[in-house]
Amino acid sequence: MSGPDLSLPMVNPNAGRLGRLLESLVGQASSLPNPGRQNARPTPLPMTMDEARRRGWDELDVVFVTGDAYIDHPSFAMAILGRVLEAAGFRVGIVSQPDWRKVDDWRRFGRPRLFFGISGGNMDSMINHYTANKKVRNADAYSPGGRIGLRPDRATLSYCQRAREAYPGVPVIAGGVEASLRRLAHYDYWSDKVRRSILLDCKADLVVFGMGEEAILEIAQRLNKGESVKDLRHMRGVAYCLGASETIPPWPPAKSSKFQVPSSKLEATSSRVPEVEHETWNLEPETCCSTITLPTFDQVATDKLAFAEATKIIHNETNPYNAKRLVQWHDRQAVVANPPAFPISQASMDAIYTLPYTRLPHPSYREPIPAWGMIKDSVTIMRGCFGGCTFCSITTHQGRTIQSRSKESVISEIEQMAADPKFKGTISDIGGPTANMFEMKCTRPDVEAVCRRQSCVHPTICKLLGTDHGPLVELMKEARQVPGIKKVLVASGIRMDLARRSPEYMRELVQHHVGGHLKVAPEHTDPDVLMKMRKPANDDFERFTEVFNRESKRAGKRQFIVPYFIASHPASDLDAMINLAVFLKQNGYKPDQVQDFIPAPFDVATAMYYTGIDPFTKKPVYIAKQLRDRKLQRALMQFFKPENYFEVREALQRAKRTDLIGDGCDSLIPSRPPKEALQKRRQDANQRFVGNYVHTPPGTGAGPKRRNDKQSRNRPGKGYRPKP
Repeated sequence: MSGPDLSLPMVNPNAGRLGRLLESLVGQASSLPNPGRQNARPTPLPMTMDEARRRGWDELDVVFVTGDAYIDHPSFAMAILGRVLEAAGFRVGIVSQPDWRKVDDWRRFGRPRLFFGISGGNMDSMINHYTANKKVRNADAYSPGGRIGLRPDRATLSYCQRAREAYPGVPVIAGGVEASLRRLAHYDYWSDKVRRSILLDCKADLVVFGMGEEAILEIAQRLNKGESVKDLRHMRGVAYCLGASETIPPWPPAKSSKFQVPSSKLEATSSRVPEVEHETWNLEPETCCSTITLPTFDQVATDKLAFAEATKIIHNETNPYNAKRLVQWHDRQAVVANPPAFPISQASMDAIYTLPYTRLPHPSYREPIPAWGMIKDSVTIMRGCFGGCTFCSITTHQGRTIQSRSKESVISEIEQMAADPKFKGTISDIGGPTANMFEMKCTRPDVEAVCRRQSCVHPTICKLLGTDHGPLVELMKEARQVPGIKKVLVASGIRMDLARRSPEYMRELVQHHVGGHLKVAPEHTDPDVLMKMRKPANDDFERFTEVFNRESKRAGKRQFIVPYFIASHPASDLDAMINLAVFLKQNGYKPDQVQDFIPAPFDVATAMYYTGIDPFTKKPVYIAKQLRDRKLQRALMQFFKPENYFEVREALQRAKRTDLIGDGCDSLIPSRPPKEALQKRRQDANQRFVGNYVHTPPGTGAGPKRRNDKQSRNRPGKGYRPKP
């Protein structure tokens, strides 16, 4: 079989080579050969060889393996990556949620001509499986019927190893959130230890970190031209492991415009950067990349100060315009992480979201997939986040630079949705990682090229940040005027400190885009906790609420704010949580859902949790590590529930705040336990604790007796504690 014809025209001479390729796909996507189409309707990528043959394919170029159910919707990475490669002429198949206990599924399409693409799914598999208390979750939103047990713990490891076993010699490229955030030595909450880079355990040739459309396209192109996987090590946005006898290659690579900072970012960098009052700029005169050697794996695994320092360095090297290459030694092997890829252009974003998605789960599924039900009527308008919250991986994964679609591209997608007879007329959410950063960017590209701030909005909003909501307001107005559209909702993700800067946005939002309840995330009320989170002060949330209520009243609507808070975050102690509980009572909030802090790999807050120090200041941070302490904090956020009475009382007694126990209106709990609290206590005393801890690998069961294959893949067992 001959390779695909990649001689595509250059559209935008100012875009990068791969960006131009993506842009050129806009006009070609609808004309791509797809024998499965009928009446110009797209068909999903094949999940079996029979489906591939119906397209006229006897061999595949790329086989993607994912831990999620295959949903051909642009909210899912496998759909985007598969469609991008398909649009470029490559033959792509999807292996979704394979049986990892045997190699058969990896051989479903035969030997892929170019490579295996491996992803654990849209979430880290450990977070997908387990609660903050390390108990098995009751459902998996990314699986048919919400069933658990359809992917293993640390799915990327199993999937890569099976790919090696299936076809030795075929390049294995890992990506997705799980691989991306574990590319260097990292703290693993479930084994409570520092684990080495995922590259050393999964044996992948490369890890593509961050958003991977341009990277996966370049990999496919270059392998198709006969280059080896080692020739790809100079790419941005990839990490790889050197053999014990290999030497670290030079960086930057050979002088070529392909690897340099875009010229627009180099302009005026040698000129003096003006000082801005109340702003701290950590600027460096150099614009080309060099190399930083991190503390070794042995050092970060045994010395918490070294781990904190490594975290600081890693997060300081996230701006693609000035980031340096990172090298971390693991015994005699070096793990190399190149600088992040540059943000993609608006034309490339439009190209990606214009590709012919079915927007449906693969037709082989017979059960509903909860994740699809949540996002099927949503529209993505941008990616990235400059918030830099320490507990969130969005900035690390998608980048700090906002990449927005054009208004025309978004409206075109909404028109296509409205033309679908099954569409009910309501856009469930229009936004992205955040709802109101659309088209916001630094007003000084020369400063952005050298800036090393962790957040553009913390501790104050940068004076060079463009915060104009005008383009977003215009988009929202046009979106709700599309024929067939009844409502365009903003479900969540509003950055409140930015929203309050635009009275017009607040007015448009409240009058036209709230479905009765608006979810916002103040996260906490304690100043020290908010500082560790990189979130604005609580009075910002209170002022936002005032404006929201005022505009709702003006519009004649009865609408409510639904705030989200986090328990047990670093720096959050009982006093901080009690003050939060008092705030909730004073303002009449009774949260139904409570979020416990989960230390996700790579996050700054995770480094605080593990080390007990702030990696940037090296000052100590209070950590609630004991299960009982975490349970008390969680109960305080739902102090109004009778079943939490005894935990709340214990917390108040520990903190010497018994003034909040009584029958007055200022008390959190009554002086005597309610009947429901006593009943729950008796039930707990009568029930022997069953260790339903975390995920049971299919086929193991709770005892020595092995389950049969069918049972183990569909029914959760009693579980076990995750192993190192």
